[in-house]
Amino acid sequence: MRGFLTLFYKEILRFWKVGFQTVAAPILTAMLYLLIFSHVLEGRVQVYPGVGYGAFLIPGLAMMSVLQNAFANSSSSIAQSKITGNIVFILLPPLSHLEFYLAYVLAACVRALAVGMGVLIVTSLFVSLPVEQPVWIVVFAVLGAAMLATLGLLAGIWADKFDQIAAFQNFIIIPLTFLSGVFYSIRSLPEFWQGASKLNPFFYMIDGFRFGFFGISDVSPYSSAAIVGGSLLALSFAAVLIISRGYKLRA
Repeated sequence: MRGFLTLFYKEILRFWKVGFQTVAAPILTAMLYLLIFSHVLEGRVQVYPGVGYGAFLIPGLAMMSVLQNAFANSSSSIAQSKITGNIVFILLPPLSHLEFYLAYVLAACVRALAVGMGVLIVTSLFVSLPVEQPVWIVVFAVLGAAMLATLGLLAGIWADKFDQIAAFQNFIIIPLTFLSGVFYSIRSLPEFWQGASKLNPFFYMIDGFRFGFFGISDVSPYSSAAIVGGSLLALSFAAVLIISRGYKLRA
């Protein structure tokens, strides 16, 4: 376990050394979303009975921050190691493929969950937020962070330059996140777009996470957990397989 712990510690230090940029900045961004949208729509939109729009918005913003930062951490780390050439110092030690995978993914989860917790703590100073099912909050936060960290690892391995990582994030991760119900409930959409939204795996993470606060969701949390968990297992299997074959890792 020494090799795994060393790589995990290295990845934690990597983002913690610039914590103002990697943790504080995403929290500030979420706060700006809350202030702007709640100011415009509070009192005009009520998604759930008895729940103000600001309260409805906070879990979505927190989960959005978790997902985006989990992806950003693992993808940028592995891509940077490849581009600068220091990936060789990670491949030479006797690390198993599973240890390699877990070190990157767990470190990305730590950053993502720290950001998500920060968003919830700061926003709670402005809006009172109930907590109906705390277990579901933890389940979906961890599953979502792990899934996006794994996806980020795959993107980092695939990418040959930072432009490709940026394109992956701008054209796939951000659109899927914004169209997953962060700012609205899919019940407000026409029937066709409700069906289209259910093809987006990010929707199930947001919906299940929000259920933990309000006890209300568009889809059963058990179904959402099964879909997200199955997606995570599939991506994890693909990631470990690719790492074991050295795809774009070994010259």
